[in-house]
Amino acid sequence: MHGWVILDKPVGPGSTEAVSAVKRALRAGGYGKIKVGHGGTLDPLASGVLPVALGEATKLAGRMLDSDKAYDFTIRFGEETDTLDAEGEVVATSKVRPTHAEVEAVLPRFTGPISQVPPAYSALKVDGKRAYDLARAGEMVALASRDVVVHALSSSPARGGGPSRSDGGGGPATNDSLVTGPLHHSPSASGPPPRAGEELEDITLSAHVSKGTYIRSLARDIARALGTVGHVTMLRRTKAGPFGLDSAISLDKLAELGNGRRLEQILLPLRAGLDDIPALPLDPDQAGALRQGRVLAGIARDDGLHFAMLGETPVALVEVESGQARVVRGFNL
Repeated sequence: MHGWVILDKPVGPGSTEAVSAVKRALRAGGYGKIKVGHGGTLDPLASGVLPVALGEATKLAGRMLDSDKAYDFTIRFGEETDTLDAEGEVVATSKVRPTHAEVEAVLPRFTGPISQVPPAYSALKVDGKRAYDLARAGEMVALASRDVVVHALSSSPARGGGPSRSDGGGGPATNDSLVTGPLHHSPSASGPPPRAGEELEDITLSAHVSKGTYIRSLARDIARALGTVGHVTMLRRTKAGPFGLDSAISLDKLAELGNGRRLEQILLPLRAGLDDIPALPLDPDQAGALRQGRVLAGIARDDGLHFAMLGETPVALVEVESGQARVVRGFNL
């Protein structure tokens, strides 16, 4: 059991709870003690793709933290909360509602390299303490801006959201506004496209972003650029590195397969997390040398990371430089 289980995490449990669910499924199936770890956190209020590494794949889980991610998210206009999502307290309101054309016009300003200030309610550390712990204690949290990359950002008229109410406002956001299922269950994702010039109460966007990008901050900044305020009411991760929703399973399905000792059916190979890295075929002597931590010379490959394989068996993740291959991560397989 060395590889990846890709979960479609629902709203509610955090990443640690999702990993615990995988461990329970392994125990239920009698698979023995297997190391398990997740490849990047996903907030309890978010749903979607959560890669979980098993066995030797846990040595690659850290690479998931550095990978690009893709999200669908809904911005509700008119209210900004302290958490920048539907769980927080309203801290600013506005009667301004943008049109779909106005949203489209502002999105290019948030595409490419941008600078953003992370939410106060985030896991970043300030003087050794988590920002969200300080914020919950009522302390002012001042986080430095960070440079990230938004590779793509788009909206769809079919998911544009409903028209604004005539009063231009509404009550405080509550957890009732959260979407707990797949994107097509979102109220913002159904119904006819908005009419030209129609003001929007909310809108659903899709973003492909670099590591370290905070979608809640992106939503806040887009709303402010439109002359209003807003917060996230739905956040769904559709891709994490090479893994997408097409290979993700629900927690219920996970439990069912565990009880039936059929987890192998959903286990993706260790190499699935490295599909962007070229393979480096080895002969038995070369494989033995790498397993001893030795440097291979005379490797006629481009500089960079390679996935060293002996037949179908992963041996190591290696860095090739000037014809020499050095072990970055070795696998005990």
